[in-house]
Amino acid sequence: LACGWLGKGRLAEPAEIVDAALAVLRRKRSLEGECVLVTAGPTVEDIDPVRFVSNRSTGRMGYRLAEAARDRGARVILVSGPTALPPPAGLELVSVRSAQDMAASVSARLAEASIVAMAAAVSDYRPASASPTKVKKTEGSISVEMVRTPDILKGVGTEKGGRFAIGFAAETDGVLQNARKKRIEKNVDLLVANDVTRQGAGFAGETNAAVLIDAQGEADLPLMSKRELAERIWDRVEQLRRPLPEDETNEANVR
Repeated sequence: LACGWLGKGRLAEPAEIVDAALAVLRRKRSLEGECVLVTAGPTVEDIDPVRFVSNRSTGRMGYRLAEAARDRGARVILVSGPTALPPPAGLELVSVRSAQDMAASVSARLAEASIVAMAAAVSDYRPASASPTKVKKTEGSISVEMVRTPDILKGVGTEKGGRFAIGFAAETDGVLQNARKKRIEKNVDLLVANDVTRQGAGFAGETNAAVLIDAQGEADLPLMSKRELAERIWDRVEQLRRPLPEDETNEANVR
């Protein structure tokens, strides 16, 4: 090319080439024909133009989940809060900021999806109102009134119909009890629970450990890369969605 920067003849970015090569090598097209909607990252709730309330999520788990679904042949819509991660190639990225933004984007795209994976760490509360100008420092303390944000996971569970819904629970105590309760209350098919106080299994790192909880049982997965955990999650989703052979179905009906 004359300019060397733009157009079809320009060499793709090395990361995109690696992703494409890995997708070919993995080529387990088990999610072909599916549309997977994944949420990832934190949400940011503004106090004023300078300050905000957020959480420690980096989006890595959600991004790895989206990439793994893409490599299995799914069409992927990734709704992401603010992260420092590069946009994954080969999927649709919808960038959002607040919990309200994310709720609106999920609602707008839910009809397209056959599987929904809610891996984002959504802020439970936001300031009741954001100041249009910087809040100046004064003597003494100040208070910020906080109000609830939309419960996006519960909304998906209510509206999911025949879709398969995956929820996530980042806990610090009572992990299993809280996660089991959340799976039922939010009406999700699979709940991925992890103890964020465990070394190597919290936010920001490339590893994680989790318990997969569904109506058939629980699987305790040891510390592994987030990409490997994503693969294990999709393996379980496929197992749960696979129709039982006729003899097994009859047996289940008898029981």
